[in-house]
Amino acid sequence: MSSRSIMRTKDVDTVIHQGDHDGEPGKAGLRKRLSARDLMGFGIGIVIGTGIFTLTGVQAKDNAGPAIVVSFAIAGVVSMLAALCYAELAAAVPTAGSSYTYAYTTIGEVFAWIIAWDLILEFMLGSAVVARGWSGYLQDSLGLSTTFFGEESVVNLGAVFIVIVLGSIAAVGIREATWVTNVLVIVKVGVCAFVIIAGLFFLKASNLTPFVPPSKQVDDGASGLTQPLWQFLTGVSPTAYGASGVIVAAAVVFFAYSGFEAVANLGEETENPSRDMPRGLIGTLVICTLLYLGVCFVITAMVNFEDLSEGAPISDAFGQVGLGWARVLIGIAAVAGLTSVILVELVTISRIVFALSRDGLLPEAVGHIDEKTNTPFRATVVITVIVAVIAAFVPLDALAEMVSIGTLFAFTVVAIAVAVLRRTKPDLPRPFRTPWVPFVPILSAGTCVALMSALAVETWLRFLVWLAVGMLIYFLYGRKHSKLEHDARTGPDPALAAARDVQPPAGR
Repeated sequence: MSSRSIMRTKDVDTVIHQGDHDGEPGKAGLRKRLSARDLMGFGIGIVIGTGIFTLTGVQAKDNAGPAIVVSFAIAGVVSMLAALCYAELAAAVPTAGSSYTYAYTTIGEVFAWIIAWDLILEFMLGSAVVARGWSGYLQDSLGLSTTFFGEESVVNLGAVFIVIVLGSIAAVGIREATWVTNVLVIVKVGVCAFVIIAGLFFLKASNLTPFVPPSKQVDDGASGLTQPLWQFLTGVSPTAYGASGVIVAAAVVFFAYSGFEAVANLGEETENPSRDMPRGLIGTLVICTLLYLGVCFVITAMVNFEDLSEGAPISDAFGQVGLGWARVLIGIAAVAGLTSVILVELVTISRIVFALSRDGLLPEAVGHIDEKTNTPFRATVVITVIVAVIAAFVPLDALAEMVSIGTLFAFTVVAIAVAVLRRTKPDLPRPFRTPWVPFVPILSAGTCVALMSALAVETWLRFLVWLAVGMLIYFLYGRKHSKLEHDARTGPDPALAAARDVQPPAGR
């Protein structure tokens, strides 16, 4: 085996024209149906969910205090830098697969596989965990039996139910999934706005003092594997609060922004990707960041951060100021928010699997596009079953860090891909251009790595184990069955070669 074979890259023009079939019978293309508004609906649908409804209380209480607002702002800035990089690539190379495909065209097949494997971990674990959270919120709001709902259940049938229902919607078609998502987005954005506006009437300046609680050492007898990587490597004693606490909280609450990159996976199904992909990505981040900062500020000003509930901080804050009726309303928003997150994540995973199977790194039959639904039906069904099993039996632990590290890793690769493509494909038409290249990509990659270093050592170990399993699959199957390997032996697909040949010369 030569190192050259695993570092081979796909031609950008070939990637672009893979989606030109646009739903023709027997072809691999996905049908173009989505607008910028649909993309923002998907983005907001997956971003606003578990992060704001749960992590706010945990991280304010354990690491940042009222400065949790700053933590969310830091995570938002890092996400926006990544969004600028995603926007350039998504507009120039609109295809299913997102950062996987970008890596394939720039830094090589093996890195592309690692990214795809990483994204599958991110979205599968994320959707399973959110499904259990959905079950718990529903049980708490409606007083359902803990035998089948919530974390006390042996088999969480509530989580299984919602995964199967939403998996069915995702399998039926992208337009149906879009309708459901847009309705749920309206509900939860409206309630987030309610939280901000209503909460302003109950603010207490004393709750914001000190805004950044003084740093203190943490000595809870926990294993050294639970401390941030940078502290483990430097030997610095674990601390909470202070500047380091704000950064640690930012690394964890980054989970609340994870998923916006799912929008980039829908490039092949977007009517006008050169215009709508940047709008969808950046619009999603702007709206979600503003809502996050408003909600964080309000609840930490309403209630002392030490008294915040770790399970349901938003509804609990309103309960503590005497607005018990608001608990029900916020519970509805939480259920709606988590529902849309699960749906969009299931759609996203199926598109990643479709891209992998089209490139030969997974069996082609797995990513087959159904002629009736124009979706990767088989992949969606298989993924739904796997996620349902995980959601049924795996308890809600601190999996937010696993999702965060996977997302940050993908963002780092995308930033590198932008800089590499600017050098290797300077004439590639770029409807949207990331500003100040290579400064912005370097800053994006650097801040992502910095936040990754603030995640726990055990999270890094789990992540490395998952990557090792993925590498085993790649070397046993993917490398041998890759379409690039096939082309090296028999020559490229004549249809794609002809499509490239008739294109006009690349402009600016």
